[in-house]
Amino acid sequence: MPLVVEGLRYAIAGRPLLGPVDLRLDHGGITAVMGPNGAGKSVLLRLLHGLVRASSGRISWAGRALDDGIRRRQAMVFQKPVLLRRSVAANIDFALKLRAVPDIAGRRDELMRLARLDHVAQRPARVLSGGEQQRLAIVRALALEPDVLFLDEPTASLDPAATLAIEDLAKTVRDRGVKIILITHDAGQARRLADDIVFLHGGRVTEHTPATRFFERPASAEAAAFLAGKIVL
Repeated sequence: MPLVVEGLRYAIAGRPLLGPVDLRLDHGGITAVMGPNGAGKSVLLRLLHGLVRASSGRISWAGRALDDGIRRRQAMVFQKPVLLRRSVAANIDFALKLRAVPDIAGRRDELMRLARLDHVAQRPARVLSGGEQQRLAIVRALALEPDVLFLDEPTASLDPAATLAIEDLAKTVRDRGVKIILITHDAGQARRLADDIVFLHGGRVTEHTPATRFFERPASAEAAAFLAGKIVL
C-alpha cells in the first residue's frame, strides 16, 4: 500500500509540532523513522494511522485518502503494549473475533508459534516479560491481517535477547509482505532492519534515503550529528 504525504502539518493551539512534510513510501519493506527527541516521529505515525487529525495537508494510501477502510488495513503497536486482562491465547482470540476468522484456534496457534509464545498460551498476558508482552502485541496486531504495521519504538528498555527476538519477528513479518514503519533511536537496529530511513528534525523530514546510503553518507548536517552521537537540538 504505497503512501503519499503532501504538505502535512499538525499543530496544537497554534503551536506547530510537525510540518510541512512531503513523503513517499513504497509498498513492502521496513522504513525506519529516526531523529532526536521532539522531532515529531510519534506524531507522524499517529497521523499516518489516523489516530489524530492533521491541521492541513493530504495523506493517501495507494491513491486513496486515509479513511476508516484504510485504517482497517493497518495496525499499530505502541512502545508500551496495551494488553487485555486475559490469557495470552485470549488476547489473540479477541483480535481474531473482530475479523471473524473462521478457524480461530488454528490461526491463534499459528500466531503464538510465530511469536514463540505457545508455551505460555494460558498464562495471564500481564505477567509476561517485557519482550514477551511486545511480541504478543505484535502478533495480536497481525491477527487483523494488516497491510501496514506501525511500530513505535518496540524494543525500548528491552535487553539484547528480547530485542533480537523482536527484530527476528519484524523480519518475518516483512518477509510475509507486510509494510513496517518503525520508530527507533537505535542506529544499530536501523542498520539491521531498515530498507530506507526517514530522518526528522524540528518537525520536518530532512532526509529520506536508502538505509545503506544514510549510514555511509548522511546528506543533512543534523543526521550526521545524530549518527555521531552528538546532541541534536
